[in-house]
Amino acid sequence: MSDTTRLSVFKTYKLYVGGKFPRSESGRVYEVTDSKGKWLANAPLSSRKDARDAVVAARKAFGGWSGATAYNRGQILYRVAEMLEGRREQYVREVADAEGLSKSKAAAQVDAAIDRWVWYAGWTDKIAQVVGGGNPVAGPFFNLSSPEPTGVVAIVAPQESSFLGLVSVVAPVIATGNTAIVVASEKSPLPALSLGEVLATSDLPGGVVNVLSGRTAEIATPLAAHQDVNAIDLAGADDDLAKELEIAAADNLKRVLRPQPVDYTAAPGIDRMTAFLETKTVWHPTGSLGASGSSY
Repeated sequence: MSDTTRLSVFKTYKLYVGGKFPRSESGRVYEVTDSKGKWLANAPLSSRKDARDAVVAARKAFGGWSGATAYNRGQILYRVAEMLEGRREQYVREVADAEGLSKSKAAAQVDAAIDRWVWYAGWTDKIAQVVGGGNPVAGPFFNLSSPEPTGVVAIVAPQESSFLGLVSVVAPVIATGNTAIVVASEKSPLPALSLGEVLATSDLPGGVVNVLSGRTAEIATPLAAHQDVNAIDLAGADDDLAKELEIAAADNLKRVLRPQPVDYTAAPGIDRMTAFLETKTVWHPTGSLGASGSSY
């Protein structure tokens, strides 16, 4: 059979929830087009039920992921970079279509995203040394502060930077032991949905990252109000939606990272890691050594 008679094999995009690839429970889809209006694929149109399912999966995964060693988390994040490197051409094509970029500019975005996974992989076992430590106290006590993950974090991914921006908001959240529910770019969700396929084959436990596509406001609103979500990153929300989500998030005192102008091509720093860390401080008596009463 010659190539001219072959049927095109279209890619079926699905959600990534709890380590599996469900279609939206609603059965709905919406058309995704490129920058010129050409049809690319039908993406799942997630419902409020999908959002709730993602929260359940993220909460279930939190204990194991936050309890893993920082070194192990770093290995897994590095493995994500390895797997992306192997599928680089696919992502270059998807990012070029999603953002209307030339192949060379899309390749630069993908390379930067892969490098960002490696960068955060290197931070997993170092962040505690930067933001934790021993505190001086006037008494026979040790006073030690250490960072701990906030919990389940909902992320409204950037709308325009469909891959590099996505990685820049997801990687720091999970590097420190949080679990995430990601609302992909409404206009350009395909790179995010494809990322789920890489995460599923990168030793990342199911539920640590959950990816939803659809109408941003429809998915993000129940997440902001959900009592089992501990924090929300509003990176991809416009001003009106961000205000609405921030009000909803106040009900259970969620930590909120407000939207701000970000150059995702610049060095990221550690702000997005520390934004979703709590500080645990422990007091411990120094005790005494022998009859002399000297302390250590």
